[in-house]
Amino acid sequence: MNKQIYPLLIAQFLSAFADNAVLFTVIAIVMQSSHAESWYIPAVQSSFTIAYVILAPWAGEIADTHSKSKVLLIANLIKACGVVLLLLNVEPIIAYSVVGIGAAIYNPVKYGILPELADHNYLVKANSLMEGSTILAILLGMMVGAKVADYSTLWALIGSVALFIISALFTVFLPASIIKSAAKGSKIIAFGKEISQFFTLPRSTFAILGGCLFWLAAATLRVILIAWAPLILLSKNATEIAELTLFLAIGIILGSAIVPQLIPLEKLRRARIPAYLMAVFIIGLGLTDSIWPSRIALLLIGMMGGMFIVPINALLQELGKDSIGSGRAVALQGFFNNLAMLTGVGCYTFAASKHADPVISMIVLGFLVIIGTFSVSLGLRSHPNTSKKL
Repeated sequence: MNKQIYPLLIAQFLSAFADNAVLFTVIAIVMQSSHAESWYIPAVQSSFTIAYVILAPWAGEIADTHSKSKVLLIANLIKACGVVLLLLNVEPIIAYSVVGIGAAIYNPVKYGILPELADHNYLVKANSLMEGSTILAILLGMMVGAKVADYSTLWALIGSVALFIISALFTVFLPASIIKSAAKGSKIIAFGKEISQFFTLPRSTFAILGGCLFWLAAATLRVILIAWAPLILLSKNATEIAELTLFLAIGIILGSAIVPQLIPLEKLRRARIPAYLMAVFIIGLGLTDSIWPSRIALLLIGMMGGMFIVPINALLQELGKDSIGSGRAVALQGFFNNLAMLTGVGCYTFAASKHADPVISMIVLGFLVIIGTFSVSLGLRSHPNTSKKL
């Protein structure tokens, strides 16, 4: 594994830290407002993810046809511009969508460069390091961002701008990357062809749909928690919600750390087991009504989620490198993942606007994950020759 992966991990850590500090700053702004609506935070999160769907036909090609270090630098600066808009009191939904544009450009590069820094035998480990450092950044970004924002939203936003700029500076240490030729003609038509090409094997279908399932569950659970914690655990501010979510993040770090030994690419079908357990623990969380059982349930949900998503990401990058390009494959994955996230968060936003009970919403989410895991696994069982390889 190339040692130049470490500047990438540092840049990603700082960028993800700032992403989540900004989100919890917006949450603090909303919770401090006397006119906060239950649908507003899900709408803010949706404004971030919609860029992944809209820009997917271009983001992957940008990642594969340009210097990845330069793309990471520009993406971080775009994120910084979004935070500056928040400092200028621009509507948070609009400002956070600009941060989302930067993230949509950034995401295919940070994963697409991994196959260039790690060979087949170390690709799951490289993804484990990336996922672990990202979740650690999310964890600290939530905690520090929420605490600073509860003290001063101004300083929280200024700190986020600084972190995006520092992250951009670290990208100059990355190596020259493999550059593929640009597709001719309409990018949307080319993107449609890439989707058709990539969905030719059960392994690629499993990688895409499995990723969709994980991110739909993760994004929807995150916004349900924001409504559930004040109702059930009587949480009063952004810091208390961030402290609760801390256990989810720790769980993902632990799951990401142990999964390379338990689920190598050759045994990918094992990933469905933690997916089922993740669903069971989501249902269990919905049935808790005190702080420590909730924390333990969130820790276990995170562990199972980390064990599920890391090998799926590694498989997708390897398949992409050998076919449409790793950056294009990650952008394609991002398109479907964020479409799934928008669907899940959108459905909950609509339910919240109709005053849906967050407890029932959480239990329903758990059962949907069980059904989704079963459906995704059927694709592998129906192709016995391919399943043996997994």
